[in-house]
Amino acid sequence: MSQKVAVLGTGKIGEALLSGMIRAGWAPADLLVTARRPERAEELRARYGVNPVTNTEAAKTADTLILTVKPQDMGTLLDELAPHVPADRLIISGAAGIPTSFFEERLVAGTPVVRVMTNTPALVDEAMSVISAGSHATADHLSHAEEIFGAVGKTLRVPESQQDACTALSGSGPAYFFYLVEAMTDAGILLGLPRDKAHDLIVQSAIGAAVMLRDSGEHPVKLRENVTSPAGTTINAIRELENHGVRAALIAALEAARDRSRELASGKKD
Repeated sequence: MSQKVAVLGTGKIGEALLSGMIRAGWAPADLLVTARRPERAEELRARYGVNPVTNTEAAKTADTLILTVKPQDMGTLLDELAPHVPADRLIISGAAGIPTSFFEERLVAGTPVVRVMTNTPALVDEAMSVISAGSHATADHLSHAEEIFGAVGKTLRVPESQQDACTALSGSGPAYFFYLVEAMTDAGILLGLPRDKAHDLIVQSAIGAAVMLRDSGEHPVKLRENVTSPAGTTINAIRELENHGVRAALIAALEAARDRSRELASGKKD
């Protein structure tokens, strides 16, 4: 793969992406990284053999720029990059809530921008990355973004109008599962199990359930019904979940996350 790709603001997700790309066949010599701290950049060089550069150098030499800085830092980064980014550079944004128009307005006319919302399972090559095209991005640009993010998991193309919903559902999604596992672990302790055993029981149950959802082709209602015997333990638990409004609370939580994503897109930070 001869194109040069630069990851700007290489934190945990950026590093996971680098690692996945190298395993997928990218040559380290074709990968550039920038980091706020020089020691972080040198750490990445030592670990992966990639080339640390400045943001300006990345803009001048890389064919694709992947911007992984925090949303609140994106405007400052674009101000730095704009004088050095020609219109044939592909810009891939990984910042939650920021529309492609934000980049297009700050860069030279015609610059292709692709918006990607990935999630933390990228750290274990099980990410869900949602990809949308800006006004000037072509099918080839989308395919290139899929090739990059496919190195750390699954990708899905959606219209940009659906990005806020995807951010709420899968971008933040791992946190909801961690929250549920935390609560179930506490319940296991309450029921008399040691924490480590409760944790192992829940994690393996979650993995097994996820694989069944992925591979069986069955609707989740059908899979739940297969576990729910008449007058049994599961239906009693489900009744309590319904009595406490868990389904409604989840829907409300996802709506709140979507709304916050929209607020970020509009520039509201607090």
